[in-house]
Amino acid sequence: MKHDKYTELLTFPVRSMTQLTKAAWSMVIECPEAAAKAQPGQFVDLLPDGNFTLRRPISICGIDREQGTLRIVFEVRGKGTKALSELRAGDTVNMLAPLGHGFTLPDKNSRVILVGGGIGTPPMLPLAQYFGKNAVVISGFRNKDAVILQDDFAACGAKTILCTDDGSAGHFGLVTLPLEEEIRAEKPALICACGPLPMLRAAAALAETYEIPCQVSLEERMGCGLGACLVCACRTKDADGNEQYLHVCKNGPVFNSQEVIW
Repeated sequence: MKHDKYTELLTFPVRSMTQLTKAAWSMVIECPEAAAKAQPGQFVDLLPDGNFTLRRPISICGIDREQGTLRIVFEVRGKGTKALSELRAGDTVNMLAPLGHGFTLPDKNSRVILVGGGIGTPPMLPLAQYFGKNAVVISGFRNKDAVILQDDFAACGAKTILCTDDGSAGHFGLVTLPLEEEIRAEKPALICACGPLPMLRAAAALAETYEIPCQVSLEERMGCGLGACLVCACRTKDADGNEQYLHVCKNGPVFNSQEVIW
């Protein structure tokens, strides 16, 4: 990698690196200016060291303004994320942050339900830290070996509900069943969700049925992460119902669920 003045401005120390599961890693990055600006729902764009041209967008999982750090949790899914997983404390990483449009949050005393599916679970953690005991966190994973962050959510004081597709941990089945049960028990002020498209579609449908505001973080594949390459365009509609294409990286990744054409 070419190390010029511009590159140095984007290079930040890795404070810690922890393996959570066989595929998932947690990285804490020392970046005081970015941490001061970051909001829940935004993401970082990392350039792996080596022969890589495209950055890897990864949701922000933790914001510590006092320590001046951001935390990310990601899965190894290719050569780029494999290179990122090989970083250790004391190494540096090239990063653009914070990027994107995050969640628009009500007062922290509001009851909210946070729904995360798989690697869409990490961006729910800053929300759980913000709402604390007023949050219900529903997480869904393939099986017990893929489960992450449950202790982190519990440490926030949030009510945590775990679901797995095969029933090997927590509740057997999809997150939509406990989501509807929690809605019926006490209607929340907001539902926030991030995960696979079918899960988001189902959460948005329940929110509409029960007339609850819902914000979703979309996981479209990104190229540049800056709104230039058009790879992450998604179909949405404006206030008048007119169809339009917006960029997940620039206009999102968080959208009002009623904006999205499912």
